[in-house]
Amino acid sequence: MINEIKKDAQARMQKSLESLSHAFGQIRTGKAHPSILGSVMVPYYGSDTPISSVANITVKDSRTLQVVAFERNMLGAVDKAIQSAGLNLNPTNLGELLLISMPALTEETRKGFTKQARSAAEDARVAVRNIRRDALGDLKKLVKDKEISEDEERRATADIDKLTKDAEAQITKATEEKEKDLMAV
Repeated sequence: MINEIKKDAQARMQKSLESLSHAFGQIRTGKAHPSILGSVMVPYYGSDTPISSVANITVKDSRTLQVVAFERNMLGAVDKAIQSAGLNLNPTNLGELLLISMPALTEETRKGFTKQARSAAEDARVAVRNIRRDALGDLKKLVKDKEISEDEERRATADIDKLTKDAEAQITKATEEKEKDLMAV
């Protein structure tokens, strides 16, 4: 029972960390990265489809993305979808592919993206703390039902606290790295 609670808490904390890294992937730095276009939806035969399902996105150089549609007639739709996605990106249509140059970030936008990164990190911390609270509540319930002893509860609580500290340390490290990326000129 205790192991199940610990494994569940660990799995949920890992999902929170994955969610944070996904959120960080959506925040644009000065460098080109395919995940920037991850949220772009392209109208494809009547339904919105993720851009990764209709086009291949590669990094041409440090500031340029290259987008090649799987179907050549979809290039215009992909172009419009990128422009209307609110990412402040303007693709250049070369007939067979799109080139997207990443504009240099101003100091103001860097600070805004840094705030966004910190907010995502704080959301992840809150999620981890909530997972800890749930796990500790489950342990207390087991003690109350006399399924485990108080000593076992204390040991399990220490293990869960360690998992929480590790997760928060990973969040802090990831946030510092993202801020460093954002503030690099």
